[in-house]
Formats: sequence, C-alpha cells, structure tokens
Amino acid sequence: MRQAGVLARGFAALCLAALAGCQSQPASEGIVWQIDNQHNEPHGDWNRLGVTDLLIQWTAVDDTAFVSGTTLREAQRLPDWRRIAAEPWANSVLVGLAGRFDERAARANATQLVEQSLQLVAAAPPLHIEGWYFPVEVDPSWQDARSLAPLLERLPRPLWISVYDRSNIGGKALADWLDSWLPHDVGVLFQDGVGVYAREPRVARDYADALAVTLGKARVRVIAEVFRPGPNQTFRSATAAELMPQLKAYHGYRTYLFDGPHYVSPELVEELLK
Repeated sequence: MRQAGVLARGFAALCLAALAGCQSQPASEGIVWQIDNQHNEPHGDWNRLGVTDLLIQWTAVDDTAFVSGTTLREAQRLPDWRRIAAEPWANSVLVGLAGRFDERAARANATQLVEQSLQLVAAAPPLHIEGWYFPVEVDPSWQDARSLAPLLERLPRPLWISVYDRSNIGGKALADWLDSWLPHDVGVLFQDGVGVYAREPRVARDYADALAVTLGKARVRVIAEVFRPGPNQTFRSATAAELMPQLKAYHGYRTYLFDGPHYVSPELVEELLK
C-alpha cells in the first residue's frame, strides 16, 4: 500500500465489542506488514484486536528478496519465517510478491516484477498461505492499467491486487472501470484513503459496497489506513478515536490495518480495547 502512501474463504465481520457493539461474534481481521530493512522482524499483539490474517506487502522490493532461493539479491537479514508462521495474527497469510517502493517504477517494470514474482512463489516461506498479492497498485489515473491483465494471468491463484481512487471518481465508476479489464478471478483490496484525508470512512464504505455489487463481495476486502499526516511531510499513527470510525464503517468486510509494524503499536492496541 502507499506508505503515504489480500478468495478462498468467507468473510467474518469486525467485532471488537468496544468498537462495534457485538457481543460474541468472532472476529477475523487482518494486519498488513510492509517489509523493509528496519521492519523485517514484526512483533505485535494485534491478535488482541481479533487479528488472525496477515497481508505481507511484498517478499522482494527493489530487487532485494527477503526469502532465500531466488536469483535476486538477498537481504542482509531475513525474517524468522517459522516464528512468524506461529504467531496468532498470521493464521492465514496473503503473500506479497515483487514490488518497488516507487509506484511509477513499479508500473513501468510490471513485466519484470511478474518474472521475479514467479521465483518468489517457488521460494515461498513456510507460512499458512491463503493466496498471493501482486503489489503493483492501480488507480483510474493509470492510463495503461489494462496492460496488467495479461500479466496477472501468469500468476497463481487466489490472487489479489490493491486499488485506490486518487481522482475521486466514485465507487460505481471505480467498480465499472475495474470490471472492464481485471480478470474475474482476481480479488481487490480497496485502500480507503482515510489516512490521507481523501474521504471519510462512511464514503469509503460506499466504495466497498459499490465494488461488491459489481465484482462480487468475495472479491472485495478493505485496507484501513492507520496513518495520518504528521509534521514536515511525515506520517504518524492514527489515534484510537480516529481509527474507530473506520473499523465500525467496514463491518462485514475483511479489513486489514495498514500497517502493523509502523503504526499499530501496543499503546494503540490498548487504547482501542478500552
């Protein structure tokens, strides 16, 4: 997902009693992990929020792999994948493939990233893998997005991509645009845009509903941005008061918090549970 800038299972609603008013319905929610050299060993108590699912942003970025067994340059220190597989917040994992930090570069090199991704699938870490995520993000301003369709056909299923709406064309228009070119067996992770103040949670929910009507609900999940603009073009964690409306709004959709190691601290978990 943007730092300022995923069909196999049914969906369980977000059900933190303090947030959504539910009494006993189990939660099945997700956390995103965007790997970099400073965040290659994730630790957190996100399971206390009902998190059972992990979305890994990528397993290689900018030609550096965080797994062994590929022709890519290997990161200086690899994650402890077996430890991660045993974490309660990683019971079901969407494994991100090859990406780039720079969105423009990722789009321009999508063919190369697919080639790298096929190596990463073969070298996948020992996780409870539910599916795969190809981290070349799309939005309607990308005029050549349709060129991604034949490349996606080469990747394994279940497969997910992420989408956002920089131009604010609306949920129905976004859904129609995706339906016109995206393979019908590829799922969509909708980035809500709340973290950059692009829209309010209720509007993001309208987007998710419009996508579900056109694409089918089984193909739609939500990325809840847990960051907010900070000073000097930086980003900070959302407060519990800022995040709770997002969690409530997306009730009924599997929702992934972007992202855990950077923004969902033990302190924020505590505040959310109060």
